[in-house]
Amino acid sequence: MADKPVTELNLDTWLNKTIQWGDTTSLQSKQDVCLHFPKLQECLMQIYETVKHMGPYTAIEKFPTIGQLLGRLCWNSFVIGHEDTRKMLLCCLCCLYSNEPQNDVEKKANSWIKNLVCHLFSSCGQGRVENTEMIAQLGCTTADYYDKLLKNIISSLIMHLRSQPDAIATELSSEQIRSVCVICIPILTLPEIAPLLEALLLYHGPGSSEVLDEHFLESLNDAIQRKKIVLSESAVLSLWLRHLPSLEKAVLDLFQTLIALQSKSLNEMEQIIKDSFLPQAACHPAIFRVTDDIFRSALLQSEGNNKVMTIIRLFTHCFIQEYSKDNLQTKLPLRAYCLHKNTALVLALLRKVEGLTSDACIQHLHSIVKMLRSMDNIQRSHESVFESWFLLIHLGEWVDIAAELLLTSDPEISDDLLWLLAFYYNPCNENQSRSRTMVEAKAVKECLVLLRRNSAVCAMSLHKIFEEGNKEKSWHPCTLQLIRHLCVAFLLFSPEWHIVAKDCISHMTQTQEAASEVSDVLARTLCRLDIPGMERQKIITIAHKLLEDIIRIWENKVQNV
Repeated sequence: MADKPVTELNLDTWLNKTIQWGDTTSLQSKQDVCLHFPKLQECLMQIYETVKHMGPYTAIEKFPTIGQLLGRLCWNSFVIGHEDTRKMLLCCLCCLYSNEPQNDVEKKANSWIKNLVCHLFSSCGQGRVENTEMIAQLGCTTADYYDKLLKNIISSLIMHLRSQPDAIATELSSEQIRSVCVICIPILTLPEIAPLLEALLLYHGPGSSEVLDEHFLESLNDAIQRKKIVLSESAVLSLWLRHLPSLEKAVLDLFQTLIALQSKSLNEMEQIIKDSFLPQAACHPAIFRVTDDIFRSALLQSEGNNKVMTIIRLFTHCFIQEYSKDNLQTKLPLRAYCLHKNTALVLALLRKVEGLTSDACIQHLHSIVKMLRSMDNIQRSHESVFESWFLLIHLGEWVDIAAELLLTSDPEISDDLLWLLAFYYNPCNENQSRSRTMVEAKAVKECLVLLRRNSAVCAMSLHKIFEEGNKEKSWHPCTLQLIRHLCVAFLLFSPEWHIVAKDCISHMTQTQEAASEVSDVLARTLCRLDIPGMERQKIITIAHKLLEDIIRIWENKVQNV
């Protein structure tokens, strides 16, 4: 790798040398090319390392002679006869190609670069044409000739890739297929190459071993993730199924993007998830299993981070939407994707709330809690408890419904609802911490019920709940999460308290952690209620305003730091 920058001086020096070489028809010129090959390759590597991080316009502006130098080298048949040099020229040219040309100059440059790339690509195969006079006799320009030649080569390769063993066309050998993959690496972003890329991804040789080059698969996945190329869903699915590192990288990249997102708009997060194509691909059980294993690791490593939990739940929501689409694809039953021993629990959590009365929801929650509690006794392993909690995070809508109903349900049933919330926020119960959470949350819940029954609305009444609970910092962090959830539900579903909701939410979100948790509850509530047929417009409006206020306040705080 080059350790010194390209200078204008050495570009001019090499340009003068290429002018001297001409078309290298003489023995003396060919000998001189051979003599300078090592230094030429070093120069091309320096050019590539220097311009690959620049925009095309910046590179050409800083090095005005770069195009002339690369162009002369590309048309020197003796230079491009060396495979490594030809590949390096392809890499350098692709760095100068504008994916989104802004003006006529960039469009013209793109056309010129494409013609050179077509020439280099077609020159790597058999039947290389070097006689420009013969091309002229065909009645077309050299650029047109190589453009058409490239299309013919691609069509021919695709025909060979798609041919059956008993077809007339001769199948390509594994070595030939790998060679085609390597040739494609520098020019992955050219639109003309896309059909060949798709044919390669959908090709499977007669044996069980992978025939496609691994570096090609990695480079292609990177180009897809950076939106440099668009391939069909079937091609992307094939890429992830045949190359596990590409799938893992796609999932991790999505996770990092969502974690870094400052806004708590679930609509924005949902769109990013859908654009990744991972929910659609997860309809294939193998993709779902790998994705879910990465989620499981992220949850364990983050020790139940609130944002990670939200990402898992939202991804599951997007996945179920894709799964439920009416298409002809054969699918496993939805419950088969959830590797949990208790099928009844899976089916209960998968049940939709739409159309159910409050009483029916409470009874359904009671049955869910009964199943979870039966798996949470001292005879059960930590692994069993974790798997139940992991399932509840995926399908956590019933937890939010429990928080909403907790303030209005009968005392006997409310203990079950409170237990569900305590299990969601504190699944481990080490040193009876969940029992403590239950006691502390129950006291807050009873205070909220009294406030709901009281005709007087006063923000200070809600403030005191937090002040008394935090007086000696006695609340467990899990308890604090649960209580914030209850207070947000109280403010949203108690219409008379809407007038002080902004003040109360502001008091609850003095830290970034608290703001993140409260925003999460608000966003999930919006996602749950903002669907056709739900007559909760007033609640939706107030939740929107509160969420926007929190986001705006904390964005300003971050900017002022």
